[in-house]
Amino acid sequence: MSIGTADLCDDHGDAVRVVALQFRDYGAHVRFSGMIATVKVDEDNALVRSTLEHAGQGRVLVIDGGGSTRCALVGDQIASLAAHNGWAGIVINAAIRDAAVLGTIGIGIKALGTCPRRSAKQGLGERDIPVTFGGVTFTPGEWLAADMDGIVVAATPLA
Repeated sequence: MSIGTADLCDDHGDAVRVVALQFRDYGAHVRFSGMIATVKVDEDNALVRSTLEHAGQGRVLVIDGGGSTRCALVGDQIASLAAHNGWAGIVINAAIRDAAVLGTIGIGIKALGTCPRRSAKQGLGERDIPVTFGGVTFTPGEWLAADMDGIVVAATPLA
């Protein structure tokens, strides 16, 4: 991605939707973009892991964890798996852990914060459904761009 989210907003107006939550950057890449894939989970990251075990093909996984910061949905092992499998980024409406290590992994990661506690591993949740947080609905197949200014979503890739 060579153009920033601020420029995308200026150039495309209402064609982009701006996420109204303040996320923190954790991965080595602070700028990333790609087609959206989604999971919705409740303090359980087994579905997150199984999704990231598949080829990412430059996509961005949007995880709706309900805003929970009681446990982490992504840590160094899952982030390394995602980078290895070609995911461009992960947006987590919840917490991460292993923050120092995540900063060395070649992927974009945005999350609400950190928590050292691991999540459950029961495999509960839903995949490839529209999820809504921060005033934006993230629909699989749409496009997401993220940088230090925030996150924007559009129906199609914008240049």
